[in-house]
Order: sequence, then C-alpha cells, then structure tokens
Amino acid sequence: MKEEDQPIGIFDSGMGGLTIAREIKRLLPNESLIYFGDSKHLPYGDKSKEVIIEYSNHITRFLLEKGCKAIVIACNTATSNALNEVKSLAKEKNVPVYDVISPVAEKMAFTFNQNVGVIGTKSTIASHIYKKSIRKLNRHIEVQELATPLLVPVIEEGFNNHDISDVVLKTYLNNKKLQNIDSLILGCTHYPLILNEVKHFYQNKIQVIDSPLIVANYIKQDLEKKRRTSYNAKPAYEFYVSDLTPTFAKLAKKFFGTNINLKVLNIF
Repeated sequence: MKEEDQPIGIFDSGMGGLTIAREIKRLLPNESLIYFGDSKHLPYGDKSKEVIIEYSNHITRFLLEKGCKAIVIACNTATSNALNEVKSLAKEKNVPVYDVISPVAEKMAFTFNQNVGVIGTKSTIASHIYKKSIRKLNRHIEVQELATPLLVPVIEEGFNNHDISDVVLKTYLNNKKLQNIDSLILGCTHYPLILNEVKHFYQNKIQVIDSPLIVANYIKQDLEKKRRTSYNAKPAYEFYVSDLTPTFAKLAKKFFGTNINLKVLNIF
C-alpha cells in the first residue's frame, strides 16, 4: 500500500470523536479511517492524568500497528492529559499527531474575539489547556472556563433537544463565568450534538465554535502540505470499541451520521 493511502487513525474515550471522523470523511472523502472508541473506560473526564496517559498509549500503539499514517486524538480530555506521550510514541514511526484543541486555539487567537468562553469536562477545564493555548498566541484575549460534566451523560442518554438538556444547558450557560463572552468553544467532541441548542440559548448573539469542522480543515490542509493526501477511490472504514451496548450502537449513528459496523476489540 502506498504511504499516502494508509489510513488515518482516530481515537476518543467513546463515540464523541465520531463528530471529528464525520468531518474528516466529508472533507477528505478518499481517506481510509480507523476509529477506536474506548467505551469500556469512559468517561475520561473524571480519570487521573496517569490513567488517561495509559489508555491513550495503548490505543496509539494499536493504531500504529494498524499502519496509520496519522493519529487524531479526537478527545479534549486525552489531548489535555496525554498529547506529549502520544506524540512521543508516534514520532518513533514518523507519524504526525493531530489534536482537537490546537487548531481551535490558533483560530480563536487570531480573530476579533476578545472574551472567549470554554465549556468541557472537569479534566479538560482543570488543565486550563484552552486558556493556555489561546493566550500563548494572543495574551490580550480573556478566556473564561466552565466545567459542564452533566452534558456528556445527557447527550449519551439521548436527552439532547429535550427538556432535560434545556434545563442543564440553561443552568450552565447562565453561570456568571460565561457572562459577557463574545464566543463559546464547545470543548468536548460530544457537544456538536447540542450546537443548535447552544445557539438558540444565545439567540445567535455570540459565535459558537464548530470545533470538528476547524480540526478537519486543519488536518486536510496539513496533509496536503505534506503531500500525504490519499486519492483512493475505495477508502475503507473500520470502527472499533472496547465495549459495546445497544445504546452505543444508536449513539454511533447519531454521531457519525450513518449506520456503521462497530467491532469489539480488547487491546488493554
């Protein structure tokens, strides 16, 4: 197989990363993809840094063994805790690593936004990775962060666009930390499923950031620059999870947009 036709490896703690995979498939329709969702250990948001690194390293080794030409950490929590370790493993095989935070931070640092809000898991917010990344590039931007741990279970239980999600969202978004923001980063790959609800809450008065689109565009441009883009007319898609329940099968379709065949694989 030509190097450029090798698959892109994508991983997340569960199904949320499929929002990234969906955008990559849309923008790079000739790329083969291998996705791994660590459903057995989710959520990563309440795990220790050491454990998140351990899980991320296991998955990275698996994707490298599958011959992936690039690794995408499609998880904010894994990015904020294990990015350097994943890069170190991938560097041994000269494989680039993309994350879901750097492209968004870069975009936000060079826009007209002055007061940026971020919502995400406890672990992502505790790491302050968005604030650090944005202010490293532009120290004039204020960044307000808020942990919103109830949103992932609400989404995974199918309660988005529901009275329950409405109450939870209003409770979080009315928090004083998010007052006077001019843009909001949805700092979790689950959150694109509530994008329209967030926009409705703000009545389109602030910019709500579509992270998967930004990340997929960044990957596309970088692969093109490196001349590693595939032109395969028949790309292959493989989807693995470390545990499978009927709920997850439904979630996969919701996140990816179409039915997919999930295979259970124990790599731990």
